[in-house]
Amino acid sequence: MGFFQYCVVRSLLQMPRKLRGSAVGGECLEPASTPARSRRHFSSSAAFRIQERTLIAVKPDGVQRRLVGDIIKRFEQRGFKLVGMKMLQAPEGVLADHYHDLRQKSFYPALIRYMSSGPLVAMVWEGYNVVGTSRAMVGETNSAEAKPGTIRGDFSIHMSRNVIHASDSVEVAQKEISLWFCSSELVDWDSNFYQV
Repeated sequence: MGFFQYCVVRSLLQMPRKLRGSAVGGECLEPASTPARSRRHFSSSAAFRIQERTLIAVKPDGVQRRLVGDIIKRFEQRGFKLVGMKMLQAPEGVLADHYHDLRQKSFYPALIRYMSSGPLVAMVWEGYNVVGTSRAMVGETNSAEAKPGTIRGDFSIHMSRNVIHASDSVEVAQKEISLWFCSSELVDWDSNFYQV
């Protein structure tokens, strides 16, 4: 784990419990939303790059196996910008909203039990085509089908313990970010990396 990842994870663990979970479970005064302005960066190819945001969550098995730093490192190395992160014990109500589309599935009760069984780390990453690229980085849901080099291909043990969640579309990402984060918990900062 790099020094930056170590510092971020350490500061999360030292954060007061009230702060860590304040934006989840209806206590958020202002849910996170899409930035008021679309972020555009002029590249040398004269093309405009629209910046997206996505929700990435390291699930309880990933946290317990100490994989948070390795996962952060992969997104940083890809060039994405971390704009929000917190560690929390997810309330069942928030998980029910998050997994609303799966509630008719037979595995739904076990999924909710597992996701509320321990702390998770929720993050918001920003970058060009971050939603699609993140899904490719994460790999297939079923660890047996996840390719080596993907997060699930390298770290997942079983389909029910697949380490990480990533939003599957821009629209879903916006909904998930507003469910897990208040706008005050997201930092809008400029990165010189993107300026040409």
